[in-house]
Order: sequence, then C-alpha cells, then structure tokens
Amino acid sequence: MKKANMTYMDSVHHYGRVWNLSMMVLLLMFPAAVSIIFHAPADGKGLLMGLIATAPMYWAVGFIETLTYVPMLGAGGSYLSFVTGNISNLKLPCAINALEQNNVSANSEEGEVISTIAIATSSIVTTVIIIIGVILIVPLTPVLEAPVLEPAFAQMLPALFGGLGVAFVSRNWKIAVAPVVLMLVLFIFVPALNAGTVGIMVPVSVLFTIAVSRLLYKRGVL
Repeated sequence: MKKANMTYMDSVHHYGRVWNLSMMVLLLMFPAAVSIIFHAPADGKGLLMGLIATAPMYWAVGFIETLTYVPMLGAGGSYLSFVTGNISNLKLPCAINALEQNNVSANSEEGEVISTIAIATSSIVTTVIIIIGVILIVPLTPVLEAPVLEPAFAQMLPALFGGLGVAFVSRNWKIAVAPVVLMLVLFIFVPALNAGTVGIMVPVSVLFTIAVSRLLYKRGVL
C-alpha cells in the first residue's frame, strides 16, 4: 500500500512494525558487538540452555501483556510502549490518565491519538529527567542520600499508584474488591512474590478482574 493511500491506523501499524523490528535488531547488535570487540564469542550450548530456562517465561509474559495492555493503550501507544518499556509503572498510568481527562476510550480514533501522545510525552520527559539526573547525580548525591528523604523515596511508587487507584476504585468499587483482595492475599501469604514479579502479576490481576466482572454482570450485580 502506498503511503499516500494509508489511513491513520495503516500508518500506525506500518511504522510501528518498522520501528519495533529496528529496535529488536539494534538490541541484538549490542551483544554481537561486545563479542566481536572483546573476542569472546557466545558459547552455543550455554546460550541454548539459558534460552530454554528463561524464554518460556518471557514468552508467556509477553503474550499475556500483549492481550492485557493493547486494549488499554491502543495500537500506537502499544508499539511505542513496548519499545520504550516501563509500561505498568509509567506508560499505562500516563495513557489512562490522559484518556480519562479527555473522556475518550482507547479503541476510538481520538483515544488512539491521545494515548500515543501521552506515552510519547512521558518517554520524552523521562529521557530528559534521566539526562538531567546523570549531569547532577554527583552534586546531588549528598542531598538524595539524606536520611530525612529516604522514607519519601521508598513510598514514591505506592503514592503514585494509590492516587490513581482511588480514582478508579471510586468509580466502580464492586469490580475493584476482587482484584484488591486477590493481590493482598497473594503478596501477604506467598513470600516468593515481590517487586520483581509485578510484570507477571499485573496481567494476572487484569484477567482475573475481567473474569469476575463478567460473572458479576451475568448475575445482575453490575
């Protein structure tokens, strides 16, 4: 299809695939370059054993995250989010907040545009903040490591998600009860679950919420 004849969604999918594949090649070039520069070729057997041990988990998580996040982020926002990362703790809250402020859904044309702009803006802001942080890290280290600020940094993410959570829970608390109870029970009684498992537990919670919502809807509760 010629570019002149592309619709907005056609262009989103076209450039989304191009940039995602380009990023994949770029990421694979780094270990290849390291191997060449330092004359340390990868051990084929060790690489295969490592892939067998880790790939199934990442395939499963990737599959679940795709089904979970794409309906909430839209096509353009999803392509951009999967390239830049930090979906659950940054991109998703930004996109949802922008959609809520404009009272549009992610699967509408307006939602597609707004979600993509919100995620792109968050990526740019994050990059700028990282650059500023790298420049100022040395002079600000004594301030950031001050004991008086340590409790504040420890509660930054809970405060962010708490604020977003209150807004959504207050809109339909009947749906929110089940996933909140599930996550509390799992994280309290399953010690193996920690911050490193958030990428897995978020999609699990979403799928569980969808199932419970469907059940409540069929029983006339919603």
